[in-house]
Amino acid sequence: MPTASRRTRKPLTALLLVGTVLALLLGGAGSASAHATLTNAEPADVSVLKTAPKQITLTFSETVSLSDGSLRVLSPKNLRVDRGAVTHAGKKADTARVMLRGKLPEGTYTVSWRVVSSDSHPISGAFTFSVGQPSATTAAVPTESPDDTAASRVYDVFRYVAYGGLALLIGVALFALVCWPAGTGLRPLRRLLVAGWTALFASTVVLLLLRGPYETGRGLTALFDLSLLGRTVTGRTGLALSVRLLLLVAAGILVALFAARPRWETDKTQRGPDAEHAVDQPSAKPQFGIAVHVVGTLFAVGLALTWAAVEHASAGIQVPLAIPVSVLHLLAMAVWLGGLVALGVALFRAPADVVVPVAAVARFSRMAFTAIVVLAATGVYQSWRQVGSWEAVSTTEYGRLLTYKVAAVSLVLAAAWFSRQWAAQLTQERLPETLPAAAPQRVREAQTIGVGASARRDAPEGADSDAGSPPAPRGTADGPGSSTGSPSASDRDQSNRRGLRRSVAAEAVLGVVVLAITTLLAGTQPSRAAVESAAATAAAQEPTASVVTVPFDVGIPNGHGTVQITFLPGRVGDNAVEALVYGPDKGLSSVPELRLTLTQPAQRIGPLDAKLVDRGGYWTSDRLRLPLPGTWALRVTVRVTDTDQVTVSQNVTIKPSPN
Repeated sequence: MPTASRRTRKPLTALLLVGTVLALLLGGAGSASAHATLTNAEPADVSVLKTAPKQITLTFSETVSLSDGSLRVLSPKNLRVDRGAVTHAGKKADTARVMLRGKLPEGTYTVSWRVVSSDSHPISGAFTFSVGQPSATTAAVPTESPDDTAASRVYDVFRYVAYGGLALLIGVALFALVCWPAGTGLRPLRRLLVAGWTALFASTVVLLLLRGPYETGRGLTALFDLSLLGRTVTGRTGLALSVRLLLLVAAGILVALFAARPRWETDKTQRGPDAEHAVDQPSAKPQFGIAVHVVGTLFAVGLALTWAAVEHASAGIQVPLAIPVSVLHLLAMAVWLGGLVALGVALFRAPADVVVPVAAVARFSRMAFTAIVVLAATGVYQSWRQVGSWEAVSTTEYGRLLTYKVAAVSLVLAAAWFSRQWAAQLTQERLPETLPAAAPQRVREAQTIGVGASARRDAPEGADSDAGSPPAPRGTADGPGSSTGSPSASDRDQSNRRGLRRSVAAEAVLGVVVLAITTLLAGTQPSRAAVESAAATAAAQEPTASVVTVPFDVGIPNGHGTVQITFLPGRVGDNAVEALVYGPDKGLSSVPELRLTLTQPAQRIGPLDAKLVDRGGYWTSDRLRLPLPGTWALRVTVRVTDTDQVTVSQNVTIKPSPN
């Protein structure tokens, strides 16, 4: 039996280790994302085009899934002007493209988009562009969040039910297989196991039906759209839900056999009024071979993979590592929380003459501690991966929810600590007051916990008793003079049992709170993606072109004016150039020749000729490639007559590429 100081040092050491790892990981985080963000749009937001585009192309930060309504283009009169299916541009999975109808009239057009990121969450947005000149528009664009529709709210509820069903199915089964095999005959535990399977199966069916409306933003009536359901099933998330259903069908057969087995055994051995009561008793000889453990483990891992393969772990950095870590996190949650509920049901809902052996509580205590260690380690990694910095903990919704989860988990750990203390009090070995001098030995008392513990406190529990131990002498642990037989010892044991039941109940209630917060986290945009999305929005609000005005004067009457030169987008790479010449009256002026070159003296690049072409009133160049950001020197030559011209200089700033 470990000493109290050793029991105290172990949790403290683990806590210090977790804290150190957390500080190191969060302190050195790099960039990544989970929800996709829009990184580029052609045409750009609020841009004004001379001619109508033939298509709309969007580029995202990661792979996205598309549906028929992923891209909608609305005219100033709120009429659809897009045509055909929405596709990936050039078969690039991080793009979305839709073709536009023939010639579009002048005015402002609205592009509304909604796609599903690779972590299965829908994202949406809208922007405008104009043809010719901006105009008023009556286009109606949805303003609600993609996670604030009727379908998404119902979807989140059943996502929570699915997590709860997973915890019950895995946790109760493991409690029965590992901690208390004899308890498989108890009807409350069998009902709990069936309830977990039913909750997970029913919620998965509902999630599969809701997935289409959830992704497309449609109403709940779309549940009955078979074509939408067909597209859902062939998608990545729909496929994962379908696999989960198949696993549950197979597991359901095993659960049914598991639930019916005690009754079969009873029917074979008992025929009479006591048969029904015997079903509620612990099994005398539970038989669970290695095959049952292996098959159960494979089922549990397969079920956890149907979450990890399509949610936050499947996108961002270190995906090959993140997916198995997510599986371990889910399984540890199920083992701990589901097993805790199973223990609580065994303690509170078992028949009055059924007792829970202390050895079973001790085994679960060790198993729960291991699960908590796994939860802490995998949770630290997932927090670093999704949050990325200490600042994001307080500035993003995901970070705040994570803070609430840490606080709730801390309370659960406090309750778990009390549970371990009560269990340690009940499982500690008791030495007899007098032992034979020639053969001193330690005598273990068979102990039980539960509503029937007082009635059967001294009854051995199969493997949980010390078979073959010699009878204890008078005055020892089992003798009439034993201290454990005194009223004070009995009261102390009863107090320990009551304390264990209370702490287990508190731990289970707090565990449900943790599960609820976990469900909210699963549907919330991670902090990394939120920060990147905010940065992308800020970048989109910046001017999308660099404009410079160059004055000139050739020294003759009416020979002065300005040249307005626009670089679109004004960044590294290919740029379109447009130049307008204004005369002395501030009106557009036509000149016979206009030349433009760019030089970057610091890097000794140039001069690069823009090769402007007269378009009848303005000069353009469709493609001018600028290789570096920074300040470029412009040289503009303006010829106003056959003999009069001037060359002037001006600087322009070219921004880095956003990619």
